[in-house]
Amino acid sequence: MPITDFDPNSIGLAENNIFGLPTSEENAKLILLPIPWEVTVSYRNGTARGPEKIVEASYQIDLCDADAPNFWRQGYFMPELDKYLVKKNDFLRHCAELIISNLSEGGATCENIQLQKKLEEINKGCAELKDWVYKQAMDLYAKGKYVALVGGDHSTPLGLMKAAADTYGEFGILQIDAHADLRKAYEGFTYSHASIMYNVLQEIPNMTKLVQVGVRDFCDEEYDMINSNDRIKTYFDHDIKERQYEGETWKFICDEIISHLPQQVYISFDIDGLDPKLCKNTGTPVQGGFEAEQIQYLFRKVVESGRRIIAFDLNEVSCGEDTQDSIDASIGARILYRMCNLFMKSNIHA
Repeated sequence: MPITDFDPNSIGLAENNIFGLPTSEENAKLILLPIPWEVTVSYRNGTARGPEKIVEASYQIDLCDADAPNFWRQGYFMPELDKYLVKKNDFLRHCAELIISNLSEGGATCENIQLQKKLEEINKGCAELKDWVYKQAMDLYAKGKYVALVGGDHSTPLGLMKAAADTYGEFGILQIDAHADLRKAYEGFTYSHASIMYNVLQEIPNMTKLVQVGVRDFCDEEYDMINSNDRIKTYFDHDIKERQYEGETWKFICDEIISHLPQQVYISFDIDGLDPKLCKNTGTPVQGGFEAEQIQYLFRKVVESGRRIIAFDLNEVSCGEDTQDSIDASIGARILYRMCNLFMKSNIHA
């Protein structure tokens, strides 16, 4: 039942759930799975704390959204962090750091028995996470809930994508990202954050089209895959900028992007798709990217096109070590709120 006994103009109470809403799993329509996981990040740590920092920042959000008014009444709820996942992440992250350090010094993991065992343990743990997320999502779908995910690094939503495929059938992915994430087992990690879309292509046949927007950091292998795989359509950041410099409007480009998407859409938003001034503590920031308003406009146009957003994730939000001098969580929380509203609008009108 929609939330009716709540004043959206009041102060956000810390005793309430995300965005200050008086929700529980029972009265919320949309469940936001928090995944505190960053085992395979290849540069900077911190994204595992993204979900909790987003929640802390979310109480400062004003709930009025002119594009999707009062959809919060359907209820958004984020469960508490799973303590086992937190401990498992911390342990496996330490193992991964040893492997990455050895690789950066010219070593080979296969030549070190101890590191090879750690790699096997990491790959097993990441596979277990994928299965855990899948089960959580499927259990929620069985209860009639909608499901989204808040990472953590970009490896975390694969289980949700598989659950969405099994629940909704064929769909396309709209990926906002500075990176292509098409590497095969990057650094030896089967479920690396840099391999999420490669794994989607391999494991989810119901994913019929991957549309990438904002990519500006990629390797030769990824570029070759983009150019040879009909399931992939990539809008590189430099191409988008060049088209705009020469007079094309963002609306025109957005309409073209959306034209490649099927009727059902999963949105995967890596925060580093934005200009790094808005996510300076994310794991691998890259110059270029978008203003938040540009991406929100794109999402709104997806909904206005009549397509249905079946699920979504927001990942790689990190406050880094200096949490007192960071706007990352505040921006992440506001983006998440707008995504929740547009998602709900898409499904209420579906």
